[in-house]
Amino acid sequence: MRYYSTRNRSERATLKEAVLRGLAPDGGLYMPHSFPVLSPDFIGSLQSRSFQENTLTVATAFFGEDLDEQVLRQMVESTITFDAPLVPLSENLYALELFHGPTAAFKDFGARFMSRMLGHFAESESRLITILAATSGDTGSAVANGFLGVPGTRVVVLYPSGKVSDIQEKQFTTLGENIIALEVEGSFDDCQRMVKEAFQHRELNGRMVLTSANSINLARLLPQTFYYFHALAQLPAGSRPMVSVPSGNFGNLTAGLIARKMGLPIGHFVAATNVNDIVPRYLQTGAYLPRASAATISNAMDVGDPSNFARMQDLFQSSPDDMKSLITGCTFSDDETKAAMLQVYQRHGYVMDPHGAVGYLGALGHANAGHPIIFLETAHPAKFKETVEQILKVEVPVPNTLQHFLRRKKQTIRLKPDFGALYETLVSESLAH
Repeated sequence: MRYYSTRNRSERATLKEAVLRGLAPDGGLYMPHSFPVLSPDFIGSLQSRSFQENTLTVATAFFGEDLDEQVLRQMVESTITFDAPLVPLSENLYALELFHGPTAAFKDFGARFMSRMLGHFAESESRLITILAATSGDTGSAVANGFLGVPGTRVVVLYPSGKVSDIQEKQFTTLGENIIALEVEGSFDDCQRMVKEAFQHRELNGRMVLTSANSINLARLLPQTFYYFHALAQLPAGSRPMVSVPSGNFGNLTAGLIARKMGLPIGHFVAATNVNDIVPRYLQTGAYLPRASAATISNAMDVGDPSNFARMQDLFQSSPDDMKSLITGCTFSDDETKAAMLQVYQRHGYVMDPHGAVGYLGALGHANAGHPIIFLETAHPAKFKETVEQILKVEVPVPNTLQHFLRRKKQTIRLKPDFGALYETLVSESLAH
């Protein structure tokens, strides 16, 4: 399959080129030239197969032309090693729990699959592949742990100092080996801007092979479709759910839209954000007006200029009306998020993290004519232990998968929020090997 840039449809790249570049040379995001549509028979029988079996079919539809069947099977089998259960809260309302992986966040799915794909491509590269990742919380931990020890790669994670939770920070600043953490004295938007500048800097790209592990990279984004198929596999055949997606950089929602284009019968989406409401405002006004992000308790969604919005516009051919017909936007304050967490715990005994609570609020505000409503629970509440315990007044146990990170020592390099500082760090001798 060939891939084009959201800024230039005549741009053509192979899967390997698109994955290794991350961004297109013109700064656009890669999109598939066409979307494979899975058969109604496959969609109608999702319930009869395992998560791995359904995932292999979806992955083959996208990548089967470019990757050997056995290689692709190994990627799937080494990625889908944990479940994404659909948990009922009340009649027709479900939480899709995406936090049962090694770093307890939904990004484990995409990051692990991407690490296998890049590891495969690295075998044919003579130079080290440097993966740049900007994180507002969970991307850093998922990418760092997915790529830890992968030959031929090194991961450089940029994150805003003091703006991620302690557990999130420990998950990518304590690993060593081929993982380097850059603590930026600024916001997530600064980190994301610096990464984008790196990809567009010709001299730097001439010196090293750079790629991205954010959802701007197709190898991170497309595997996020897998758990949408798995969600419907856990519902009765013929279900047409509404899905509420807590949204920051909008990769998760974009993946859902792609799954729908592949034939998955999702009736409607809710784009649920915290006060960083750039996309909900676009859906109301038709004007896309990015701005500096504001800090909230759902910090992984503190994004003022969502990268994947370019893909959303491409999917809807830049028509706000078409986008509004399928997506409803809504925004919630920290106070509303806290109230929802407390309400759900008191009514259902269910502990949500702040991001899932935003998704829950989006689901709660929309009826679906008797069909299921699903909201995505994107991170384990223990990743925000202090916040959750303060709101619910109960202890939140830390899973074993997270506990060992807390005992390790943080190792970071502090940077000013400008590209020059990043450039000097990347080309320095200490990071050269």
